[in-house]
Amino acid sequence: MNRIYAEAKANPKKVAFPEANNLKMLEAMLEVSNKGYAEAIVVGNVDEVKNLVKENKIDDSKFKYIDNLEETYSNDVLQRYLTLPNIIYGEKSLVRRMKDPLNFALMMEAVGDVDVTFAGINSSTGEIIYAAQTIIGLEDNLDTISSIGIAEMPNYTFSNGSNIIAVGDCAVCPNPSSSELASIAIAACDTMKAVTGFEPKCAMLSYSTCGSGSGELVDKVVTAVKIAKEKRPDLKIDGEFQLDSAIIPEVAAKKVKRDSDVAGEANILIFPDLNAGNIGVKLIQRFAGADAYGPLLQGFKKICCDCSRGAPVSEMVGNIAISVVRAGEKENAKK
Repeated sequence: MNRIYAEAKANPKKVAFPEANNLKMLEAMLEVSNKGYAEAIVVGNVDEVKNLVKENKIDDSKFKYIDNLEETYSNDVLQRYLTLPNIIYGEKSLVRRMKDPLNFALMMEAVGDVDVTFAGINSSTGEIIYAAQTIIGLEDNLDTISSIGIAEMPNYTFSNGSNIIAVGDCAVCPNPSSSELASIAIAACDTMKAVTGFEPKCAMLSYSTCGSGSGELVDKVVTAVKIAKEKRPDLKIDGEFQLDSAIIPEVAAKKVKRDSDVAGEANILIFPDLNAGNIGVKLIQRFAGADAYGPLLQGFKKICCDCSRGAPVSEMVGNIAISVVRAGEKENAKK
């Protein structure tokens, strides 16, 4: 996290906060503004937010305020948004949707006025995903929205000498198809690279290693690996692997009887469904004492973050900084 904070401070981004009428969100905004991680932009009812700021004696001198109902700017955003390719809403529908601060913030992001939209305190995960998917749209060559978490293991060192591993999807996709699993793996590689700087080595997990088991559940993972490799041959994605074959070189040497850039050296674990993913991430948190950051939503053309409604301010600040770094990496990739 120290590296991430340093990167965010070196290249801060404009972050839209459509839920700044929440005190905890305001406190997170204040910290990221004061530490230079981001330019905090309030989007919504300006008078309501300023009253909350005044009541709690918050220094908002570094905040920028945008009223989504202010006619001149909102019409400017609308007209620029209508020129974008592949939009799915007509003008009348967009005028209605712009009255919601979350939708308006995402439109601002789509036209390039902000780099990140950060929400989740007042909105559900489903609401954020639906809004971002319909207004910002999906990344090219991906057909699903998913998430990963970045886990830091205090008492375990992986074969690469790190104690960091990414796990997904643990929050969004209940029972992904082979194609969806492939998209999750591809997006996870890009997210891992952006956040940690590590070369992604992605293992797609199963109860089988290289055909040691059989059945429909194994076939789904085998097909997902094939699809992922066809879509992104530049990435190191492999499987199907049991967990120990994915992360322990000695086990991989016994079970994986072919060349693999991933077996025994994985730093990304893709679970076959949400049951396994959700259980897995909670196991490492509770039994291994892992610090987990996320969920980091992935698959959108631009960065949109859904924070947990129960997250402390410190975790929100960390997720904002991670989102800033991810936005910077997306910007660099387009140059």
